[in-house]
Amino acid sequence: MNKEEIIRRLGENGIKLVKSLGQNFLIDERVLRRQVDFANLESSETVLEIGPGIGVLTVEIAKRAGHVIAIEKDIRLAKILSDVLREKDLLEKCEIKIGDAVKIELGNFDKVVSNLPYQISSPITFKIIENEFKLAILMYQYEFAKRLVAKVGSKDYSRLTVNVYYKAEVHILEKVPRSAFFPSPKVDSAIVEIKPRKEPPFEVLDEKNFKDLVDAIFMQRRKKIKNCILSNWTKFTKNKDRLEFAVERLLPNMDKRAEELTPEDIGKISNILVKRV
Repeated sequence: MNKEEIIRRLGENGIKLVKSLGQNFLIDERVLRRQVDFANLESSETVLEIGPGIGVLTVEIAKRAGHVIAIEKDIRLAKILSDVLREKDLLEKCEIKIGDAVKIELGNFDKVVSNLPYQISSPITFKIIENEFKLAILMYQYEFAKRLVAKVGSKDYSRLTVNVYYKAEVHILEKVPRSAFFPSPKVDSAIVEIKPRKEPPFEVLDEKNFKDLVDAIFMQRRKKIKNCILSNWTKFTKNKDRLEFAVERLLPNMDKRAEELTPEDIGKISNILVKRV
């Protein structure tokens, strides 16, 4: 779907795009096909698409997959999406859900292929990785994509990096220029592959404790680990004295900061908290 067709369809329906919803459409057909190619879709698979808009990507997905679940927040765009799929004789293969993907049930799916609304990148990524699926091929803002694959010690290393690393293997497949979209955003994008791990890369005795620890140390990333833990002590224990003892005597790396610890290091601290505090 080219720029002219997008403008025409929006105009016919009296729609002006809402900048705050991140409504940018991929108009570079080569990038679009490569994104779907990366997913290696099969006719037996159900594919989840979040933020389909008017179906620029949906049509290509529906041609290859067995079933598509498309979740669109803007009911006006969902109407155009339905019309586009009907014209292409693909509507029967698609289930269009109206709502906020962060808040509603995603359903059961095999793969995810989406040009995500950038303002929900973090919460929707966390939600996706809590589901069972084979593969996700997602378009993110390039700066966000760098945070997903950041190395320990880098400025992009974050809570996001650690939590996603524990659940999945992540790779940036392609950087996409802003010129590939209409309207053109102010930033470049990236196609990212997320593949769930069959087994975690390290042992975590209590996932909630691990996530609480990750939150605590990255929310105050310039503070030493021991200060982050003690200032959030109610997340980890009912006995502050035992926690203070553990921080002083049992827990490793207490004088380091969050960006200096590998995910495995954080896992070890979490496990000691679970067993000894």
